[in-house]
Amino acid sequence: MAGCSGEQGKGRRQPQWSPPTGSEPCKLRLYNSLTRNKDVFIPQNGNRVTWYCCGPTVYDASHMGHARSYISFDILRRVLRDYFKFDVFYCMNITDIDDKIIKRARQNCLFERYRERRPPTAQLLEDIHAALKSFSGKLDETTDPDKKQMLERMRLAVQLAAAPLEEAVRSHLAAEDIARRAQVLLEEAKDLLSDWLDSTLGSEVTDNSIFSKLPKFWEGEFHKDMEALNVLPPDVLTRVSEYVPEIVNFVQKIVDNGYGYASNGSVYFDTAKFASSERHSYGKLVPEAVGDQKALQEGEGDLSISADRLSEKRSPSDFALWKASKPGEPSWPCPWGKGRPGWHIECSAMAGTLLGASMDIHGGGFDLRFPHHDNELAQSEAYFENDCWVRYFLHTGHLTIAGCKMSKSLKNFITIKDALKKHSARQLRLAFLMHSWKDTLDYSSNTMESALQFEKFMNEFFLNVKDILRAPVDITGQFEKWEEEEAELNESFYSKKAAVHAALCDNIDTRTVLEEMRALVSQCNLYMAARKTARRRPNRALLETVALYLTHMLRIFGAIEEENSLGFPVGGPGTSLNLESTVMPYLQVLSEFREGVRKIAREKKVPEVLQLSDALRDDVLPELGVRLEDHEGLPTVVKLVDREMLLKEREEKRRVEEEKRKKKEEAARRKQEQEAAKLAKMKIPPSEMFLSESDKYSKFDENGLPTHDLEGKELSKGQAKKLKKLFEAQEKLHKEYLQMVQNGGPE
Repeated sequence: MAGCSGEQGKGRRQPQWSPPTGSEPCKLRLYNSLTRNKDVFIPQNGNRVTWYCCGPTVYDASHMGHARSYISFDILRRVLRDYFKFDVFYCMNITDIDDKIIKRARQNCLFERYRERRPPTAQLLEDIHAALKSFSGKLDETTDPDKKQMLERMRLAVQLAAAPLEEAVRSHLAAEDIARRAQVLLEEAKDLLSDWLDSTLGSEVTDNSIFSKLPKFWEGEFHKDMEALNVLPPDVLTRVSEYVPEIVNFVQKIVDNGYGYASNGSVYFDTAKFASSERHSYGKLVPEAVGDQKALQEGEGDLSISADRLSEKRSPSDFALWKASKPGEPSWPCPWGKGRPGWHIECSAMAGTLLGASMDIHGGGFDLRFPHHDNELAQSEAYFENDCWVRYFLHTGHLTIAGCKMSKSLKNFITIKDALKKHSARQLRLAFLMHSWKDTLDYSSNTMESALQFEKFMNEFFLNVKDILRAPVDITGQFEKWEEEEAELNESFYSKKAAVHAALCDNIDTRTVLEEMRALVSQCNLYMAARKTARRRPNRALLETVALYLTHMLRIFGAIEEENSLGFPVGGPGTSLNLESTVMPYLQVLSEFREGVRKIAREKKVPEVLQLSDALRDDVLPELGVRLEDHEGLPTVVKLVDREMLLKEREEKRRVEEEKRKKKEEAARRKQEQEAAKLAKMKIPPSEMFLSESDKYSKFDENGLPTHDLEGKELSKGQAKKLKKLFEAQEKLHKEYLQMVQNGGPE
């Protein structure tokens, strides 16, 4: 038989196998400003991504506009590196040579000198009036309505500050009073006076050290702000002041290639020559803006748009590659005489030196598209003689403040330090994640409230899962049979993960990602609530898997710093894991002891002990960042929560309770007033109820019922009938009152 069996197997083969059809994998697409479309992202060199990001011009405090750009790019960088697993090389510059820096450094220097000189009051007032006159001239020339309004407010503030000092001088007030008012004026007029001092004395500043001290200080502050926002540092940082030789060589080659020309010690880019070349295109990003003189002049800088400078150009659209330095400006030696770099050339030279002839990604704010980035593209492609210096140009959206345009020049901005006093770095990042990185973001109380609610929603889920995972279970008990509910939740989990992936492929759409994460948590909450109602334990392994995935995504986005935590860290960076693992066993013991005491207190009817246990929960433990949640018939849930959040919750709870108490008191007062009014009405005998209404009736019958109106006219039958009903109702009420008195009720 065995032989027969073998005979039967001879000649049999495995059936042909057909691979599954599968589905087309999702491809990452990024919104590319060069095409104004979402283009499939394809790095030029395998998995490696070269990325250059325009950094700040460091002359003042970093503001929320900077945060908008650098947090957004930090999120994109982390997603490309940690989710899509690209090998990202991220380069960023610091602009520490610029017209704004030169002007601000001179202004600060001249103002401090002026203040140290302590000018006599008469001289101060004379200088203030001269500065106001000059300022008014600029105000008259300003056409932008927002800027004009801001300048008018500045002028008015100085005029209002000058008036008390002038009055003090006229009234011959005490020297101390005059000095105090002079100090107020000096502080109020700082910007206006500094600008006037610079326009009259700026060319006499010869201390070149001031031009490096100012940007060095503000660069340091910028790095502190970025660290506080949990923005990753760049792989390499370039400073313009350290790349001047490379910039000079870069300019020289552009000239040698025929796209630049020297004029009166400066060097300009020949836009017409470049645009006429078959190999090149000028204005790739915003072609419709080519020739916009206002934008071009803003790009050249305040110190570089004088009539003599503009006359040096072959065309108004040409822009400076190298600027001949004037008195009161820093300078470096070069083939064209002493000068300094133009604004646009710095990024081209530094990025070209480090990233070569073509980079994968270039990033910057939306307002840099023209002329800055268009000019960068032109001069770089003129240098490399190519047409692909940047493959993908990413621009972050504007930031508005409560619907208004944010602008440092309009003095309408919030510094990063001030923003961090109101909200945590995580909350700010969540607010940015809830919006598209390329669209305008409105920084307002509503925006931040949405971020706070999302943070709280996610945190509660993490805390609930941690509580479930803390329940003791043997090693085999970790693996529980899946019922239909677990299978459904798991299917939903994988569906949400697929939706998250699709959203990230779609231009890194973090807004949709957070919506999918919220929906997943909502489903988990429903599952846990159903299990709680059924007095059944939720599947810990499944919930842990979901919580770890959500933690992983939030860590990728930079909203969680800790590597080994589940959910949001407690106690600040570096302390979460140790704090939670160390204190939770003790808190669990405390909770169980408290529950035992409460049980005995209820059985023995000892309310004082119950009050003490409530005080421990409501007053003592929240101060330590511990929340106890009592559930009827179930063990108390222990949660480690941010102390400030707990205290806010406690205050909100007390506020709600106080409102309830006041409403209850108000309702009781109204009820008492109504009862008092009813009692007062009951006391009135029906025969007297109408007698007081002599303004309506002139005659009454023997029972006190009205018979004639005020004019002596007899009442109609209908009126008399209506009054009769009121009389009978009062008669009934009064009888009730008399009965109450007879029975010992209120009199």
